[in-house]
Amino acid sequence: MGLQNKEELYMLPPPGYSKAEPGQGDRISMDEQLRNHQTIVSRIMAILGERNSATEDYLSKCLYSVGMGGNDYGSNYFLPQFYPTSRQYTPDQYASVLIKQFDLQLRTLYKLGARKIVVFGIGPQGCAPVVRARAGINGSSCVDVVNNAVQLFNVKLGPLIDELNNGLPGAKFIYVDAFHIYSSLYSGTHHINLLKQSYLVVTNASCCEVITGSPTCIPQGTSCPNRGDYFWWDALHPSEATNLMFARRSYNAQSPLDTYPFDINHLVLI
Repeated sequence: MGLQNKEELYMLPPPGYSKAEPGQGDRISMDEQLRNHQTIVSRIMAILGERNSATEDYLSKCLYSVGMGGNDYGSNYFLPQFYPTSRQYTPDQYASVLIKQFDLQLRTLYKLGARKIVVFGIGPQGCAPVVRARAGINGSSCVDVVNNAVQLFNVKLGPLIDELNNGLPGAKFIYVDAFHIYSSLYSGTHHINLLKQSYLVVTNASCCEVITGSPTCIPQGTSCPNRGDYFWWDALHPSEATNLMFARRSYNAQSPLDTYPFDINHLVLI
């Protein structure tokens, strides 16, 4: 690949891989993101020429990060006033439906050339301030019914990773247990080391100003001056401080429970 082709690859426009949260615009479904990715793969093939092997080799060296399911619970299953899913499925049935769909989507990603794929589980949504507020729980207690439902999905991801790795030639899927890592940060160790300083993590409130029962920050609202102290940024999403610790443990696992079958650091080296 010549320098010109490399520059063209780096300058490809972003294809719209993201998830949008309530109040932040329309959501981009996983299937739509896969269609967007297929467009990008076609552009890469056009740059590299009609040699499929060159594109396959290029994509096999890429690191893919995939997470699915969070909005299916927080913005669907546990909003029965808007969606019927909790009346149509038991928590275990719903988890199975999501896993079946996720399986097909991950296989589609593989067919598009992905080989090194990091699959993130769902974090402890029942501990989020907005979920606790809606359930009328004060303090740092979590909503067990939400966390238990999310875990029914998470525990099915390990076997799915094994099935994909064993059944797809050259596939290297790993699982990052977001629930375990975030939970240990939330309730296990209250003093964290961030940027070589010690902070007390505030777990029962969001850093930014929110309306009770709403997940996102109030526009032009105030935020805490000590952001490194807070587990939650708004009433649903972890803060930068928390996510930095999460990223470090995802990349270099501190516990055998953090990642499976190995961490991201190992994945990028193989």
